[in-house]
Amino acid sequence: MTDNDHPWEPPIAGTEAEHLVGALDRLRTTFRWKADDLDAAGLRVRIGASSLTLGGLLKHLAAVEDYMSTTKLGGKPMGAPWDASGWDGSNDWDFASAADDTPDQLYALWDGAVERSRARFAAALADGGPGRLVHVSMPDGRHASLRRLLCDLIEEYGRHTGHADLIREAVDGVVGEDPPDGWRPRSGRSLFP
Repeated sequence: MTDNDHPWEPPIAGTEAEHLVGALDRLRTTFRWKADDLDAAGLRVRIGASSLTLGGLLKHLAAVEDYMSTTKLGGKPMGAPWDASGWDGSNDWDFASAADDTPDQLYALWDGAVERSRARFAAALADGGPGRLVHVSMPDGRHASLRRLLCDLIEEYGRHTGHADLIREAVDGVVGEDPPDGWRPRSGRSLFP
């Protein structure tokens, strides 16, 4: 096994920032593997009473990536592609509207959001580390740390990667904790350099 076979693995003994980003990237990769290479019907599969779909999760997590890395991190509006997306302000818009998007659009949306988010968080980590304060604050004026934003994003992916695992098994039986050795996305862009 080489690093090239498992580029999503966090470091064995790294810095705090490397571990936070490594844990996040491992969850991003596992989520992307669970959602990868599906047609529109596969991205719209629902299980039980839940309205969650893999397509909806792709769009939701893309929005979360951009929201965390723009609005919460730096106090800026999310911008493109969200400003022209038709967002109606509801909490379920991203989940529901994904049914109107093609697989190519959904994969590109998520891939692009992760690329932007990685760059923004890397710049912020280089400019103060995990303890650096960010824009978002509590009602009493205390600002959150970059560490808190990264932990919140890890939590969001942890929750939704579990959902994706169940949905993907219902789609075509794909199961497992980690992508197979050497896995790379078949749809959209590669996550790895």
